[in-house]
Amino acid sequence: MSAGGGTKAILAALGANAGIALAKFVGFAVTGASSMLAEAVHSVADTSNQGLLLLGQRTSKRKATPEHPFGFGRDRYFYSFVVALMLFTLGAAFAIYEGVHKLQHPEPLTAPIVAVIILVVAIGLEGYSFRTAIAESRKIKGNVSWWGFIRQSRTPELPVVLLEDSGALLGLVFALFGVGLSVITGDPIWDGVGTLMIGVLLGVIAVILIIEMKSLLIGEGATTSELDTITNALVGGRVQRLIHIRTQYLGPEELLVAAKIALEPGLPLVDVAAEIDRAEARVREAVPAARLIYLEPDLDRSTAKT
Repeated sequence: MSAGGGTKAILAALGANAGIALAKFVGFAVTGASSMLAEAVHSVADTSNQGLLLLGQRTSKRKATPEHPFGFGRDRYFYSFVVALMLFTLGAAFAIYEGVHKLQHPEPLTAPIVAVIILVVAIGLEGYSFRTAIAESRKIKGNVSWWGFIRQSRTPELPVVLLEDSGALLGLVFALFGVGLSVITGDPIWDGVGTLMIGVLLGVIAVILIIEMKSLLIGEGATTSELDTITNALVGGRVQRLIHIRTQYLGPEELLVAAKIALEPGLPLVDVAAEIDRAEARVREAVPAARLIYLEPDLDRSTAKT
């Protein structure tokens, strides 16, 4: 993924969430609805999260140093992991606490129509942000399902924004559900129920993000299709077969490839070096993300007599 697509989705989400957060706080001040407060805190968390994603994109572009010879590409994974933690602590934990409090001590809503109007407008703004993330993700998603894209993507920003926006839309529906039933039934306990539903939803999304970002932060290798492409590209010319290979993403757009390849026996050193150069060129052409390639030549002993 080019950084531009991810940045466009992040900026769309940032602008939408900042405006929505302000409107929700005003709505809470007028109505006293706990689900509105939970959604306001949720939007603040999302706004902060988008800022962290942009920071990660910026710091990941720093040049390599002797202490970090492979660069800082994993900064994007680190800040995405922090985003997941913030969504869980600031978003889910607060909403669950507020929901339980409202269930224990329900309070009547004032001017609930204000909350309804704000929530409906917020759904429209979040829908715009979500459509932007969907459009940018389709450019790189390929034929995999959306769940597969979230699980397999080596670029963190778009999966994070997709899950955040989908969670935001569902959270707004839950808030509308709680406020609406409180008005229809005259029982403010439904406001607490809606708030609790928001908290559980955010908790589930946060756990998914934590698991996925932790995996990327530790280090994931090439996807199955990428590995097949690299293997096919390595074999050719005087490279007879691939003996073994290890890959790891150093950042969303930088793949490390280390492999041992079997060459024809009796090749002069000059020819060995030339074959390695050609094999590296084939891999980079097939998988542009494979920027660091280390190939170890060896003889093909698979057919040797024992």
